[in-house]
Amino acid sequence: IRCWSNIPFITMPLSRAHGKSFAHRSELKHAKRIVVKLGSAVVTRGDECGLALGRLASIVEQVSMLQNQGREMMIVTSGAVAFGKQRLRHEILLSQSVRQALHSGQSQLKDMAIPVLEARACAAAGQSGLMALYEAMFTQYSICAAQILVTNLDFHDEQKRRNLNGTLHELLRMNIVPIINTNDAVVPPPEPNSDLQGVNVISVKDNDSLAARLAVEMKTDLLIVLSDVEGLFDSPPGSDDAKLIDIFYPGDQQSVTFGTKSRVGMGGMEAKVKAALWALQGGTSVVIANGTHPKISGHVITDIVEGKKVGTFFSEVKPAGPTVEQQGEMARAGGRTLAALQPEQRAEIIYRLADLLTDQREEILLANKKDLEEAENKGRLAVPLLKRLSLSTSKLNSLAIGLRQIAASSQDSVGRVIRRTRIAKDLDLEQVTVPIGVLLVIFESRPDCLPQVCKEEDYTGNSFMTK
Repeated sequence: IRCWSNIPFITMPLSRAHGKSFAHRSELKHAKRIVVKLGSAVVTRGDECGLALGRLASIVEQVSMLQNQGREMMIVTSGAVAFGKQRLRHEILLSQSVRQALHSGQSQLKDMAIPVLEARACAAAGQSGLMALYEAMFTQYSICAAQILVTNLDFHDEQKRRNLNGTLHELLRMNIVPIINTNDAVVPPPEPNSDLQGVNVISVKDNDSLAARLAVEMKTDLLIVLSDVEGLFDSPPGSDDAKLIDIFYPGDQQSVTFGTKSRVGMGGMEAKVKAALWALQGGTSVVIANGTHPKISGHVITDIVEGKKVGTFFSEVKPAGPTVEQQGEMARAGGRTLAALQPEQRAEIIYRLADLLTDQREEILLANKKDLEEAENKGRLAVPLLKRLSLSTSKLNSLAIGLRQIAASSQDSVGRVIRRTRIAKDLDLEQVTVPIGVLLVIFESRPDCLPQVCKEEDYTGNSFMTK
């Protein structure tokens, strides 16, 4: 328990030492320190002039909820330019000469041209209003917010870097949510390839790189990057064959085709991926998700922290075999192939499975012995479950016999007419056996379950997913 301004609040203990990112989504619930990056498309309206107040209020509510749980939340936000553009346009219209308006007529007043507004001026005009809005929203949840504007120099100059680090740590210690943004009123134009070669740094060119640099600098557990797409796709999201990537691993960049950047903002998905991989290398887990979809934006941040399957999760731990999704796709493709086979071909496959049980009996029994020893040592299985887990030579022989019986009966298991009804002249209705598709078999503790399911239900000609 800590106290600030005589108000006690609970601090969650750090669940791990920083330096290694989470390997699985389920571990994200242990994240203590979190950075939420809000892209321009998330906080601005579709007309790019003004803020999406509903989305922003929902984000503040979610951040406040996590903050009140004892987590340390930081926000990297865009939106100052859009908010400033709205304010400056309004001021320009109000400052038009009344005389000019009277002489030009109402119709010409509507067509009055608005000059092109410089982005730095818009940022300067919008930053104070953006921060005032954040303060007003966070106040509803009894949370204080503080503004910090940075440039690339604040990270490359050692003294400024230490000052920034100390300020952020002090704010977090006092249970204050830092609102960080690039100082767009003075920042120079971004240089595309300005990262220092051979040095473990990333240049702050946009809020994506700022969020990544900040996450590593502050040793955060999780970086959530909210954009206007569901996550990272293997090709531009607008294309017909685009597929959302659930988990992205370092080195998979070659399998992704990046499209153009969003309607607003400086970076695109490629910039987000580069920043995410840099943060991941620094020990911070990353999730890129959609912060604009009306059905999920109201709980996207809390869903991510709860470990739900939202957006693209970046992980350094790549599984040795195919993922569950890939296994499902393989099973579906295999089921379609098996469904088109001739009865003799199906029987040959099942006979081969029976032969494998016999030929590899010693290897199977040795693996089963290791499973039994591990189960007994850990003491997690009850005695009846241990008995079910046990295999023997007689069990394997019985399974092989059962599979051969299935193979022998599979000659007429598919394509057999069960019932035929004459509906009208030259019109017959037939009930014919067909492959039913892909089955998911969930094993309790019996390794001999799958062949028995095949034997009992006569699911010949179908592929199986097993768990």
